[in-house]
Amino acid sequence: MKIAISRMSIAAAAAYVAVEAAVAHAGAVDQAIVAAVADASGDLVALLRADGAFKASVGIAQDKAYTAAVFGVSTDALSDDLGANPSLHLGIALRPGVVLFAGGLPIVIDGQVIGGIGVSGGSEAEDRACAEAGLAALGQV
Repeated sequence: MKIAISRMSIAAAAAYVAVEAAVAHAGAVDQAIVAAVADASGDLVALLRADGAFKASVGIAQDKAYTAAVFGVSTDALSDDLGANPSLHLGIALRPGVVLFAGGLPIVIDGQVIGGIGVSGGSEAEDRACAEAGLAALGQV
């Protein structure tokens, strides 16, 4: 019987690269966002709030990163996956820190989820595009 396992998690330096790239992408289209990266356990590693970004976006970005990391899928895909079961969808949506709309993406290396990136401050499409820019900066798109 195995008693312990080894689990990869995102490095702080990589997390900072991802949030900086997401915020820079938003700035290029004159959007003020917050980007957060969580580790494989959903704990915050890096967060960057652009000048002018909504205060509420801080918690939302962090929750999107958490959701993507712990469920291992994008926040909008998780919502879609749960859609066939309204009770389950509602139950998961009521869990603290869970977000079921676009803007959170898992960070995956060699098939293993090592974290998640969450973006808040724009539309769902803008948040997703900024999160994708963060992944692209890590070579993950």
